[in-house]
Amino acid sequence: MTKKTHDSDVTFIQALAELLRENDLTELEVMREYGDNDSLNVRVSRGQPAVTAPAPQQQVAAPAPAVAPAAEASAQPLEDPASHPGAVTSPMVGTVYLQGEPGAPPFASVGGHVSEGDTLLIIEAMKTMNHIPAPKSGTVKRILVEDGAAVEFGAPLMIIE
Repeated sequence: MTKKTHDSDVTFIQALAELLRENDLTELEVMREYGDNDSLNVRVSRGQPAVTAPAPQQQVAAPAPAVAPAAEASAQPLEDPASHPGAVTSPMVGTVYLQGEPGAPPFASVGGHVSEGDTLLIIEAMKTMNHIPAPKSGTVKRILVEDGAAVEFGAPLMIIE
């Protein structure tokens, strides 16, 4: 009887693995009860390498049309700021402040004109407030950071045209 239960458990687990693969799931957990004090808890999951192998097959079949427009829409804003010729990038790691003090007007605003050398924002690094100057004169087209947000070195902050 134990052998038969074991064979059915193996078949059950194989069916769960197939279900996981067919539906592109990353994890599945099931509890199977046989009676009093006799149950089987099964958790089937896929790690990163196993997930990437079936993904191209799935993308060719159904999600490709749905992903393509979204990828184009999201790729445009993600690629645009960093590669834009008017992008102002962060010279350091720190916290961004768009105004000199709470309640004060922002140094720059979308649509506003800035002159070369004007303070665009402040980046606080190691308790030091670093004023970030405008590299050129122009109009602020986009502000890519929020007040109080953390930034990395080279992250796009604003676009000036």
